[in-house]
Amino acid sequence: MNDYKYIWFFGLISTALIIFLPIALLVTGEELPSTNPWDNVAPTPVHTNHSALIEGEFTTGSEVTTACLECHETAAQQVMDTVHFTWESEPIQLPGREELVTVGKKNQINNFCIGIQGNWPSCTRCHAGYGWEDANYDFNQEANVDCLVCHADANIYAKGLAGEPAEGVDLLAAAQSVGSPTRQNCGSCHFNGGGGNAVKHGDLDESLYFPDEAVDVHMGRYDFECVDCHQTTDHQISGHMISVSPLDNDTLACTNCHSTDLHADERITSHVETVACQTCHIPEGATRNATKTQWDWSTAGQDLPEDPHVYLKIKGSFVYEDNILPTYAWFNGNADRYIVGDIIDPTQPTELTQPLGDITDPTAQIWPFKVHETLQPYDAVYNYLLIPRTAGEGGFWTEFDWDQAFRLAEEDTGLAYSGKYDFAPTTMHWTLTHLVQPKENALQCNDCHGENGRMDWEALGYYGDPLYWGGREQQLGLTTETAVDNQ
Repeated sequence: MNDYKYIWFFGLISTALIIFLPIALLVTGEELPSTNPWDNVAPTPVHTNHSALIEGEFTTGSEVTTACLECHETAAQQVMDTVHFTWESEPIQLPGREELVTVGKKNQINNFCIGIQGNWPSCTRCHAGYGWEDANYDFNQEANVDCLVCHADANIYAKGLAGEPAEGVDLLAAAQSVGSPTRQNCGSCHFNGGGGNAVKHGDLDESLYFPDEAVDVHMGRYDFECVDCHQTTDHQISGHMISVSPLDNDTLACTNCHSTDLHADERITSHVETVACQTCHIPEGATRNATKTQWDWSTAGQDLPEDPHVYLKIKGSFVYEDNILPTYAWFNGNADRYIVGDIIDPTQPTELTQPLGDITDPTAQIWPFKVHETLQPYDAVYNYLLIPRTAGEGGFWTEFDWDQAFRLAEEDTGLAYSGKYDFAPTTMHWTLTHLVQPKENALQCNDCHGENGRMDWEALGYYGDPLYWGGREQQLGLTTETAVDNQ
C-alpha cells in the first residue's frame, strides 16, 4: 500500500511540473538556463568576403573608412561611442568624492608609461582611430575611426604614430581582407599594453596568438577567438578593465556559459559565492611570457648597460617575472581610482586602481590579481603625481631632463609644477582572467588550505583558515575568543 502512495505522490508532482513549468515560462518570458556551456556560446558569424567588393586606390586610412561607411552607415557613430575610441568613461561617482569624474587613458595616470598627455603620437598607436597627435583631436569626425585595426588581416595592416597606418601598408589589400576580429587583431594592442609584449597585464601576451590548451583551455583546446567571450553589440564590447572603467557595468562573466553548480563535489560548489572562478582556474599569471612586476623611473637617464627586461635609459629599471603567484583580494567588480591632482602621501604606496569589496560585502569574491609596483615622479611641494612629457621635442626621452619634461607638461595637463620633484611608490591591481587552465590543473584543496597555502587569510579579513574557522558568514558573527573556542 505504501508503494502505491509513493507512486501516486511522485506522479502528482510530475504532472504538476509538466503543467506548471510551461505556464511559468509564459509568465516570466524566460527560458530555464542550460547546464551545457556550449548552448550559451554564440555561433561564430560567417563574414562576407570583401575581396571583390572594394576597389580603387587609398592614400589614407580615413579614405578606407569613408568607403566602409557607404555600406555600414552607422558603424562609425557606434565606434565613436565606445571607450575604444573615447579612451574615457562616462562621468561616474567614485567613493568619497562629491563630484563626478571621468576615467580612462585619455585623462588619467597609470604606473607604466604614466600618461598620454603630451605624448599623444606615441601612445595613440593603439587608438581605434586616426590622427590623434595633440589635445585638439576631433572625436566627432567619422573619418577618424579606424575600421581596419579590428577587422583587417593583422599580417597586412599595422598602425604607426598617432594611430595612422604604418608606412608601407597596402590599404587596398587591408580593406579587402576585412573579417571578424581575431586574436591577432585584439592582441596587436592588448598583448603589448605598456610598451611591449606581456608588460602590463600578466594574463595577456603573445603566447595567446597560437596557444595550446596548457596556455589557455578556451583558446587552445576549443580555438576561441577573443570575441567569443567578449561578445559585441553595436561595437560595444563586453568586459571592462578597472584602470579604464572602474564601475562594473557590463555582463561578461564565466557564468554566462558555465553553471554555478557544475562541480560534482559539493565542497567545491560551496566556494562559488565567495571565490571567483578565476582564482582556482588561473593558478599563475605570465605562464609563458614574463610580465613586468616592478618599474623604477628614478633610475632613468643614466648611462647604464641596457636590456629591455632590466634597464632602459628612457624608462629606468625593471623587474620581470614569470609564473607569478597572484595577489588575492576581495573584489565586487568595482574599483576606486587615483585621479590626476589627488594628494598623496609619498612615504606610503599610492594605489591607483583599488579593487572594492571586503569580507563583509556579500557581492564580493576573492579574485586573483597581478600587482605592479612603481617608483614614479611626484611634485615634492604639491604632493601629487606628475605626468612628464616623454616623447617629442624637448621630452625626457630625447633630453633626459626631468625638470624640463615637467615644465613642458604643464600646458599638456593643466597640472602646476612647483619646480621640485621626487619619486614616490605606487601600485596598480590588474585582474587575472585569461590563461584559464584545463580543469585538471585547477587549484586543489591543499593549495589554499594546506600548511603552506597561498592564501593570506588574515589579510582577507578572516581570523584564520576558514576550513577550520568557518566561512565568511560564520566568521563575521564570531569574536576572536569564540572563534578560538570553536576551532
